Amino acid sequence: MTTIDFGWFLPTMGDTETIGPPTRDATIDYLTTCAKAAEDAGFGFMLVPVGTTCEDAWLASTAVAARTEKMKFLVAMRPGFIAPTVAAKMSNTMDQLSQGRVIINVVTGGFPHEQAADGDFMEHDERYARTQEFMQVVNKAWTEPRSWSHEGKYYKVEKGNVFPKPYQKPRPPWYFGGASEEGKRVGAEEADVYLLWGETIPMVRERIADMRVRAARRGRTLRFGIRLLVVARETDAEAIAAAESLVAEVPDSFEGMMKKHQSGADSEGEKRQQMLREQGDWVGPNLWTGIGRARLGVGLALVGSGESVAARIREYVAEGIDTFIFSGYAHLEESQRFGKYVMPLFSGQTSVDSGQLVRSS
Repeated sequence: MTTIDFGWFLPTMGDTETIGPPTRDATIDYLTTCAKAAEDAGFGFMLVPVGTTCEDAWLASTAVAARTEKMKFLVAMRPGFIAPTVAAKMSNTMDQLSQGRVIINVVTGGFPHEQAADGDFMEHDERYARTQEFMQVVNKAWTEPRSWSHEGKYYKVEKGNVFPKPYQKPRPPWYFGGASEEGKRVGAEEADVYLLWGETIPMVRERIADMRVRAARRGRTLRFGIRLLVVARETDAEAIAAAESLVAEVPDSFEGMMKKHQSGADSEGEKRQQMLREQGDWVGPNLWTGIGRARLGVGLALVGSGESVAARIREYVAEGIDTFIFSGYAHLEESQRFGKYVMPLFSGQTSVDSGQLVRSS
């Protein structure tokens, strides 16, 4: 039986009951409440987002980790904005202080104007080449017991010697996503868990088969994760009504503004999400793209009763997905609904049940 890692989302940009401006501030008390609710619901880790409207991911997750006991935090390292040795010290410190509750999400960046706003003007493919070297240097900082040096195209380190070392042995796992050719190359060579944005089963099947071949050529194996939204209710009809209400108040002009924003993306994953949205609001049983009319990034939601949502999850598991990162509106209540309607259907199958929230590798 496949052990499944269920992750939730920490709303560091604020939270809202429907798509639109936040109606709940991202205070430490609210973020802690969300984390404890997700913990109670059976989730083992939380994705901490990055973006111009979000609180800093490392500071926020460290603060919430201090107020929780079991929850792990999937926190972003952003190559190009921080030296790999400094990033390693940050992650090692959090890993030690939280006793192994940090996971690393490598974010290369998909919107050139957002990269430029933070001072990075590197082209798409070169960003991924830099990302790979960044990961390799961080690996050295994590695992080399003595002083070491590195000289590459993007980074040079002389007599590096990063302490403390990670609490997790030999190191925290790398979570990484990239749908472009360069993204897939780096994922096959460096990632532990290769992440996909929500896509249909045939699309996922094709991606996983491709990545397994790429990794095997390098003598490696990968685990696979997927990022989805969810609307879970007692019945399918209630879930569909709730889903439609999420976007009911979105003005017609907003979708045009969002498309203009998307046109500036050089992210292949974003382009695939747009292609999915163009197929209609429903692209399979319980698979709803309507939420993508009002948000960037992942735009596919599982919508249905607990039984229906669980059935779709099992279809992804059958294709090789063992890690699910969910979110929903509002994040506090939707995590509780997932815990009520969906999580009991996976009793004995989640990594929380087994005591291994997220396996290190």
